[in-house]
Parts: sequence; structure tokens; C-alpha cells
Amino acid sequence: DTNGYYFAKPTVTSLNALTGDVILGAGANVSITPSGHTLTIAATGGGPLSGPAGGSLSGTYPNPGIANGAVGAGQLANGAVGATKLANGTAVRSINGAAQDLVTIQGSGGVTVSTAGSTITVGAPSGSMVLGAPGDTTLIGAGYTEIAGTGISYWTTTATTGAPTGRTGHTAVWTGSRMIVWGGNDNSGNLPVAAGQYDPLTNSWTSATTAGAPSGRFDHTAVWTGSRMVIWGGLGTAFFNDGGQYDPVANTWTALTTTGAPQGRFRHSAVWTGAKMLVWGGEIENDGLLGDGGQYDPVANTWAAMATTGAPAARAFHTAVWTGSRMVVWGGFPGPGISVNDGGLYDPVANAWTATATTGAPQVRGYHTAVWTGSKMIVWGGTNTFVLNDGGLYDPVANAWTPTNTTGAPSNRYIHTAVWTGSRMIVWGGSEGPYLNDGSQYDPVADAWTALTTPGAPSARIFHTAVWTGSGMIVWGGFNASNTPLNDGGQWGTVSIYKKN
Repeated sequence: DTNGYYFAKPTVTSLNALTGDVILGAGANVSITPSGHTLTIAATGGGPLSGPAGGSLSGTYPNPGIANGAVGAGQLANGAVGATKLANGTAVRSINGAAQDLVTIQGSGGVTVSTAGSTITVGAPSGSMVLGAPGDTTLIGAGYTEIAGTGISYWTTTATTGAPTGRTGHTAVWTGSRMIVWGGNDNSGNLPVAAGQYDPLTNSWTSATTAGAPSGRFDHTAVWTGSRMVIWGGLGTAFFNDGGQYDPVANTWTALTTTGAPQGRFRHSAVWTGAKMLVWGGEIENDGLLGDGGQYDPVANTWAAMATTGAPAARAFHTAVWTGSRMVVWGGFPGPGISVNDGGLYDPVANAWTATATTGAPQVRGYHTAVWTGSKMIVWGGTNTFVLNDGGLYDPVANAWTPTNTTGAPSNRYIHTAVWTGSRMIVWGGSEGPYLNDGSQYDPVADAWTALTTPGAPSARIFHTAVWTGSGMIVWGGFNASNTPLNDGGQWGTVSIYKKN
């Protein structure tokens, strides 16, 4: 009776013929004996940010080697397929895509696939619920239906154990798996050089070496090249025109050459082009402002001067984004008590500037934020005589502006952060007088705002950093209303509910 239950059987010799429920005794395993068979691990639940597990295990019989407890996207020791012991209660939901089968592995028996090319899919039974990223194509492809109308947003606290000391004026980059924090000012005259690497999946910190690191500084810049973090400029014992490349895999620093580098400065901007770092603008002592910059090649460790003809007027506290072919500089303070709403597009190949349109541009400001959507730059917030909660979308191809909707927008603020998710801009924190710990998502297609949840959010702050991980936002550090430097933060993300078909 293949539709019945089998207890304490050593082996079910034919898996492909099973059409009912089979429950085995304690300590069961799955043995894949012929060469070429595959054990495919489907969704098993997962959690926020990381999502549910998935993947396949395959190898060549008869070498043993699937690790015990391999329920999820596991790996085979020695690349071999032998026997795997699955966790009690694991459901084998489908055989070769036949989703009506259910084999619950609990016992001391085993399941043998007897026909080459067969597949065992380990997953959840029909009707079970899992959490995943909104629109998760992997889950949908594994037979799940997204049943939540909108994603459920949430905050989790970043660990402080092992975290860098509290600071502001620091930088943060996202490597693809970790956030690296470096530099800054602890408001006590100290300029810490110890970097920290934060892993959001394990909610843990790893320190980075200080050997060979640049000297302590704040209001410098940092870019991620795809394999290294490049630090440049900033203020410490001097206005620096040096920096370093940090390799998080080797945990080593390499100094940047100063030959041909721009003049030392802080409060400048930097973007990564895919091959070079472009730095521009900034400030030196006695309110001296700069309107020049340079191109740094990290492979050759060389600098090339940037044209100044046609460049925007000197300024600090401006923004810069990379479009894929040009750097767009906009806004900022060209002098004490003065703000602007102009800018320029810099083409590093032609080494030439083109002015951005001012017609239809947002009102003058500095301390604002800017993100690149893939086709447009969004600037938002900031301050001039007043603190602002408006902005604009700039199309560099048309050289034209479109205002952002203010209905439903966050309250007026500056010294906040903004990240781009791939479809939305997320604004968080900052100050409008009182310090803030709220924010909103802006959808440029719908020209609409959606508030972020505040329960569980980090405390109100300014001069913090924020990075987008691909599935969530991490904010960290900054000052609170007492000007106390912070070494905590939070992860914000959204999850959706999926039901197994």
C-alpha cells in the first residue's frame, strides 16, 4: 500500500513510485546511489534579509559526503553524493516536480533513488507559510504564492558587541556581504582609525587591521571598487590629500600615491566609475572652497587632473552621483550663508564639463541627499535659510527637472541619509531642529511616498551613515541630540508572506 505509512523501514527502494505519505523512524537518511542523481533542496523557511534556503546537491556515486543536517542550500564534501541525514520533520515535497508527493523523514530508514536523473525536492508541505523578500522569484519558482498585498517592514538592532567606537564624520561602504565603517570623529578629539566590518546575516562585527591604514580623519570620502575600499582626503592633523586601499579579504591596506593628487581637503565628494574614483570640490581652512578634483586609478595607483574649464563654482556640502558615463555634481554651499541650485556633468573620458539646467530645479540648498535611479538623479531635503522637505528628479539626457511630490513626504530635514533600493529612495533620520528617527520611501514612478515603520528603529541622530545591502538598509553611528557619538544602528527591511501551492 504505497498510500500507507511505513515505520522503521531500513530503505524505501523506489522513490519515484511513491504517491502517498511515508513516515520513517528516527535517524532516517536519504541515499542517492546511481551516478548523476540530484538532491534538490527547496525553500525551508529562512528569515528576514537572508530569505529562505534553496539550492541543489549533486556529485558522483559512490563517494560519501553530504554533511549531516543538510537541509537548505548545502554543499557536498569532496563533491560527492552519498547519504545525507535530514533534520527530523523535513518534508520531501516533490519527486521530479510531482508536487502531490510527501515523504516526511524522521526515522532510521532511508530513501533510495533507483533511476538515474531522478530528483528529490526537500521543502514545505502544501499550505505552509514562509517569509521572503517581496517578489522573490526563487520562491515563486519553487511553487509558492505571495499572499501579502504589501511587504511587512521591520527594524532589527545592530549589535554593539565588537562594534567600532561611537563616531560621526565616518564613512561606510557595502561590499556585497558586509558593511565596512572607517574613520570619523568621536567628539573628544580622537580620530579612530580602527575599521569595523559588519555582517548583517550574523549581526556581528569583525575588526580590520590598522597596520598601514591612513592616519585618523573625518569628513573624508570612501568608495567601493568591487574588491577594495578606497579612502581619500579628510581633516585630521592636516587637510589630507592621501588615503588608502583596504582589501577586506586579505585584511591589508595599501597607500594611495600623492603624486599628482588634488590639494588636501574635506567635505568633498567622490564617486566610483567602475574603473576610477573621481573626487571633486570640498573645503580647506578659513572657509576656503575648492572647484577642482582628480581621477584616481587604483590599479595603476596614479592620479590624473580633472578639467576646471566649465566646472561648477567651488563649493562644499554638495552631492555627486555616477550615471554610468558621467558624474553629476549639484547644490551645496559656495560660501558662508550662501547656497546654490546649479551643478555640472563631468565626462571623465572627454575630461569635460556641461552645466546642469537650473530651470525647474529645486530651490537652492546644501546638506541635502542625492541618489541615482539608473536614469535620473533624485535630490531631496537639505537647508538654505529654511530646512526643506522637497526635491527634484534630474534627467541628464534631457537636461531637465521634475519636482518630487511633497504630499506624504517626510518632515523637513537635513543631515539625513538616503539610499536607492533599485526601485525606491529611502530617506531616514536627520534634523529639522529636533533630531529624527523616522523616514519614508519615495517611488519615482508613482511620484508617491510611503512612511517607514518606526517601532524598533534606531534612536534619533544626525551625521550617521546608511548603506543598501540589496535587501535592506543599515544605518549606523552619528550624533544624538546630546552630541554623544553613537556606535549602534539598525537594519531596516521588508518581508512578504508566501504560501506553498
